Amino acid sequence: MTPLQHQAEAQTLELLLQAQDQFKIRLPEVRITFDLRGRSAGMLRLPRSGAAVIRYNAQLLAENDPQFIALTVPHEVAHLVAMTLHGRGIRPHGAEWKAVMEAFGAAPERCHQFDVSRASRRRLRRFTYQCNCREHQLSSIRHNRAQRGTRYLCRHCKTSLRPVE
Repeated sequence: MTPLQHQAEAQTLELLLQAQDQFKIRLPEVRITFDLRGRSAGMLRLPRSGAAVIRYNAQLLAENDPQFIALTVPHEVAHLVAMTLHGRGIRPHGAEWKAVMEAFGAAPERCHQFDVSRASRRRLRRFTYQCNCREHQLSSIRHNRAQRGTRYLCRHCKTSLRPVE
């Protein structure tokens, strides 16, 4: 873990403790990871059972410190606190979340303004399918849909596409 990641983790833990004291609540166990990619700066996963997971984008953290720690860390912790206080049915960036952000002394902004031009983009794997006249390349999304029963037809010969073994 990099020094910045340690700093983000420490700030997350500090805000979790602050929330427990300030709101007199018991928060679920939280795992912190730095495996988020793409344009999202952070994400909260709150399973029905087990530990909550706060995921941070390591690349955006490295490129945007200290704004990342000042904005994204309280943003994600506020989601967990608001859901713990008010239940899962609340709006993600609604009044309850905004109140928690203000209690943390952070601006209740829904979206970050970080430069994401260098952020990794999702590259979809391609799968080869064939019809009666040619081969076709399907993205992993369409491939998964085909595996679940969606039929794709060739635009030229109108026959079903089938995977190449």
